[in-house]
Amino acid sequence: MRPLDSPYRKPLHWIQDPGTTGPLNPGDSPGNTQPGGPADAELLDAYSQAVIRVVEEVGPSVVLVSGPGASRQGGIGSGVLVSADGYALTNSHVVAARQRLSVTTHEGDRLDARLVGDDPATDLAVLRVSAADLPLARLGDSAGIRVGQLVIAMGNPYGFQSTVSTGVVSAVGRSLRSQQGRLIENVIQHTAPLNPGNSGGPLVDSHGRVLGINTAIIAMAQGLGFAVGADTARWVLAEVLAYGRVRRVSLGVSVTVQVVGRQLARRMDLLNDMAIEIVSVDRGGPAHAAGLREGDLVVAVNGRIVTAVDDVHRLLARSAQDQTITLTVLRGDRKLDLDVSVAKA
Repeated sequence: MRPLDSPYRKPLHWIQDPGTTGPLNPGDSPGNTQPGGPADAELLDAYSQAVIRVVEEVGPSVVLVSGPGASRQGGIGSGVLVSADGYALTNSHVVAARQRLSVTTHEGDRLDARLVGDDPATDLAVLRVSAADLPLARLGDSAGIRVGQLVIAMGNPYGFQSTVSTGVVSAVGRSLRSQQGRLIENVIQHTAPLNPGNSGGPLVDSHGRVLGINTAIIAMAQGLGFAVGADTARWVLAEVLAYGRVRRVSLGVSVTVQVVGRQLARRMDLLNDMAIEIVSVDRGGPAHAAGLREGDLVVAVNGRIVTAVDDVHRLLARSAQDQTITLTVLRGDRKLDLDVSVAKA
């Protein structure tokens, strides 16, 4: 960035106002076009007012989450209340499977909480706080997020309550590897500064709607924060409240990635030279019932090419309960289409 007194500054060009007969000079009405003038002050004030309004609206619903043995160096995170009867969202890695937890509210009240459901695959967890008539935040629509829009991160970094930082959405549709190894889809990348303890806190838009749950930062990479989208959080919350856990489609197999020989790929008219090898088949599972065998090479699911385990997980996640999917497999010198009736487990 060039300094303001750079010798490369261009001459000032006067702006002709359509409602006047002459050029506008600095300080003339309407408005002030000079940096630092009333127009900039009004814009800054509008930005500040938007952030203040959101903080006042959402702040009371943000809680500090802790458990037995927690300290400011670990075991402390944030959460956000999403129902008046005490349900709250946070990160799976914050609760670390602890059944006994506590939360500290915006007003400083320490309340008991219990773990209702934990989903490490999305790094989300649902808590139930032992209280009623609590302030709550609204879950927004993360599918409608646009790059460049204002976002506000709220939480309790280092155990300090009600800390706020602002930034913009820098990318959407990101994927992040969970501690279980699965990819978390549709992650929001943003520039609101995050610190340890922000995990589990909400990422909020200028209307006070929760766009995501902050989950991670990249060490030594300034300005890169990530949040699990509100749409994913809403799905996890619904699954946990209905079933006590998140159900997922399972084929009942163990797999690995295998390279397909070029000659076999040409002979089978494949568009890629990678496949998913079936290492083991659970007896009585959907894959076993459909006739899959150890050594089969899966090259497509419902006609979509798969070259990595993540591809299979992604396609299975889109499958509904009791749906039949078609696996295209190579078995020796044959290409087979096998229909598998999948079930959520």
